[in-house]
Amino acid sequence: MLSLSRRRFLATAAASLPLLRTPFAHARQVPRPKVAFVITACFHRSHAHVLLENFLEPYLFSGQLTEPLVETVALYGAQFPANDTLRQIAADYKLPLYDTIEDCLCLGGQELAVDGVVSIGEHGEYPENELGQQMYPRKEFFDAITGVFRKSGRSVPVFNDKHLSYRFDWAKEMVDVSRELEFPFLAGSSVPLAQRIPELELPDGARIEEAVSIHGGPAERYGFHGLEVLQSIVESRAGGETGIARVTALSAEQLRGEAGAGRWSPELALAAMRAEYASQGVAAPNDPLADLDHGFLVEYVDGLRGVVLKVGSSGIRWNFACQVAGEADPRACAFYPGPWNNRSLFRALAHAIQVLIVEKRAPYPVERTLMTTGALDAAMHSLFEKGRTIETPELHFAYQPAADWDRVRENGETWRTITPDTPEPMGMKRDPAPAA
Repeated sequence: MLSLSRRRFLATAAASLPLLRTPFAHARQVPRPKVAFVITACFHRSHAHVLLENFLEPYLFSGQLTEPLVETVALYGAQFPANDTLRQIAADYKLPLYDTIEDCLCLGGQELAVDGVVSIGEHGEYPENELGQQMYPRKEFFDAITGVFRKSGRSVPVFNDKHLSYRFDWAKEMVDVSRELEFPFLAGSSVPLAQRIPELELPDGARIEEAVSIHGGPAERYGFHGLEVLQSIVESRAGGETGIARVTALSAEQLRGEAGAGRWSPELALAAMRAEYASQGVAAPNDPLADLDHGFLVEYVDGLRGVVLKVGSSGIRWNFACQVAGEADPRACAFYPGPWNNRSLFRALAHAIQVLIVEKRAPYPVERTLMTTGALDAAMHSLFEKGRTIETPELHFAYQPAADWDRVRENGETWRTITPDTPEPMGMKRDPAPAA
């Protein structure tokens, strides 16, 4: 028997299919919503590149070749490094490249002239603070964007790449302003939208006792993705999300010692790591946690224990496991990024952003990323302070997950067409049609 959430997903997906999965062979929708991109820096495999290519060329999503649902009409770049590709993209696609965010959103005029904004404050030369947080200008971009909204007397959907800001108070202000101006707001990581191997879905009303997310990258940049993977699954537990009580960041030595004793489950972490090796069809090493580096302990208001671990050095390691009450064995999966390292992760995210702009509603709640932004900020403070627990009363808020966000997740069918043997294009890709 189908669960309630699954039935809801199938009904919504069927109703939305003509709009959200337009095959390449079909005519473009006319007119399509107009979109402006606001970017820190663009070069091969930067976030700007791997998102833009899915807005400028047909892209495979869940096995279907999909025409962009929106029309990209304007670009703004804050920095132009030696390996810049934004100027060439603008020339190739005959797109205006503006000197200011206001001009970009107004298409050189006096009022807002687009139907959606994609803000990518990732990459480029920006300093780190003493906590090791990269001070990307996401809040500054947001303020400039919403300044145009206020001046024009209307607002449009906005996507903010990755966490909202390195400061939680700024992130909270961003969400508050989106509510004040009443525009749909989406943010976050590409990883939760990836295919799960094996498929992992929680039963309706599942009570999770403990959960672990594992990545293989730097503390802030990849720790955020790890937190989003964790949150994207545990938010659907019984009762919905009620908030995070405290966060502690510990070194591997601390995790294995007295400071970490009883606060996380190595057995659950092993299940998550073994899911990765099983997804690759290879045997796991004797000690998959041998290269454990550090972890974020996340204690939720309702008693749930979560942990985000860095294990080894791998840009494509995204694993999850949880223990559901009443079940003997943990549920575990690996999030598969597809071929070409993490480049293909952004297909589903680009699709979700386009759905946001077309439907004028977020396919999943921005509160997820507000919570992970706050958890990451707390974790970076805890790391700096050598493992001091950071109380997080600002994260004592509740929200409900979207019942149908499955429709913007990759189901794995894309990898029947794009395989590890498929050559990776250097520029803006043009995906092949699936085999008949």
